[in-house]
Amino acid sequence: MKKNNDYTGSEELYEDDMNLEPAREDKEEVEEQKANVEDNLSDEADPVEELQVKYDDLNDNYLRLHAEFDNFRKRTMKEKADIIKSGGERVLTDMLPFADDFERALQALHMAEDKEAMVEGMDLIYSKFLNFLNQHGVKEIEALGQPFDADKFEAITTVPVQDKSQKGVIIDCVQKGYQLNDKIIRYPKVIVGE
Repeated sequence: MKKNNDYTGSEELYEDDMNLEPAREDKEEVEEQKANVEDNLSDEADPVEELQVKYDDLNDNYLRLHAEFDNFRKRTMKEKADIIKSGGERVLTDMLPFADDFERALQALHMAEDKEAMVEGMDLIYSKFLNFLNQHGVKEIEALGQPFDADKFEAITTVPVQDKSQKGVIIDCVQKGYQLNDKIIRYPKVIVGE
């Protein structure tokens, strides 16, 4: 009986081995499918990771560019403020000799007996000042005899005229006007014929 039991036991073992084989094949299939899914997921993860890397790179470039532009804007504003602050320095420095000339003229005027020499000295200072203005692009606006243009002149009053050709024409200039290059910096105050 023992042999039978052994034989029966080996049959059972054989049957158990047969039952295990299909289970092993299923497990291998499942693991193979699992590996395929993981490979597919890792393949799909690569484009996502690549996109994330590209996004991070672009975002970093954007932030750097934004910071550079902000620094440029601040630097430009500072330079403009410095130019505005010290822009008139050259003109004022060039005007200092006129202050010296006027000071000497006033001292000489108080002690002078020859009034003609004083008038001549003042004329020289005035012509020197006009040349200075011309060198810096400031020119006097001609007003007398010009037709009135509200864009170029400031009318103080109107005066009735007998000659019809004088109507709408500037008769007198109360205060001279000046332009810097093509921009009017002070409008001439005029009297217009009506």
